[in-house]
Amino acid sequence: MEEMVVRYSEEWVEPTAADLAEIERESDLIDAEIDLVQAEILLITAEPGPTVIDWHRVRRAEARVMRELLKLRSAGATVKAVAA
Repeated sequence: MEEMVVRYSEEWVEPTAADLAEIERESDLIDAEIDLVQAEILLITAEPGPTVIDWHRVRRAEARVMRELLKLRSAGATVKAVAA
């Protein structure tokens, strides 16, 4: 098995104040996306299988992500799409 090596630039560039402000502005969306991933994990690992509550948890998390995304967009923020 071959080991993957990750190489970084020789010069590490710290995030700028603008970068940090962008992260802060998107923090509610980031939290919502984390909750969605956690709900999806619970759904696919449910034994013996997912329940109605598991499905509701995913739908609520999806709705929250959409609300946060729309809130950012209505505030004029451009949100970069992430591969789904």
